[in-house]
Amino acid sequence: MAPQPPRTPKKSPYASERGIPAAYDGETVTRRRFMEGSALAVGGVASAAFGLPALGFALGPLFEDTTPARWQDIGPETDFTSLSYSPKIISLVAGVGEAGKTTIYVRRFSEATDGPTGPPDTREKTPYIAISTRCAHLGCPVRYVQASQRFVCPCHGGVYDSTGSVLGGPPVRPLDRFYTKVEGGRVMVGDRFSVNSELKRFSPRDPSNHLDGPWQILYPKRPTI
Repeated sequence: MAPQPPRTPKKSPYASERGIPAAYDGETVTRRRFMEGSALAVGGVASAAFGLPALGFALGPLFEDTTPARWQDIGPETDFTSLSYSPKIISLVAGVGEAGKTTIYVRRFSEATDGPTGPPDTREKTPYIAISTRCAHLGCPVRYVQASQRFVCPCHGGVYDSTGSVLGGPPVRPLDRFYTKVEGGRVMVGDRFSVNSELKRFSPRDPSNHLDGPWQILYPKRPTI
């Protein structure tokens, strides 16, 4: 019968019996080791808080939706003026029926309202202003009040001016917009995009996502939007 190999003595769970300096009887982990572990854990959480958004921003383009832009006919140019918005129904998500439809507000580009060139929406690139009805606070539907020339969210008190810029309430950025163009006298609406407080274009963001300063990095586009 072959001799059995010597058994390795079982390591004691108590710190004092393992010869760890400054250990007290009955301790399984010294206070020093506990504090070191806690400091490392806090440092890891802090590093993740700063690193993960940057990583998401860097990797986000890899998961972007590459579906070709879809243009929808919303009517002849004679249906629209530069003085008031006209509500139109479009299909926001194709292939899901009524559930994928939404209301948008559309008007002609106006130099008096939008400036000589219009912050991002020049007459050549976006001849019509198409505003989303999704509030930039929590996504509730807003409506346009012609008498006050304001977009109003009845749920949480968000108020926007006639360009969709925030006037009051909790919204963190202006209302989203849609690309527009004209073909054969018909107004066409394309993909949605988000804008910051200067109305500069960005890929679509979720409601409550800021877009000014470093926030545009901390809130990258998600492929599910």
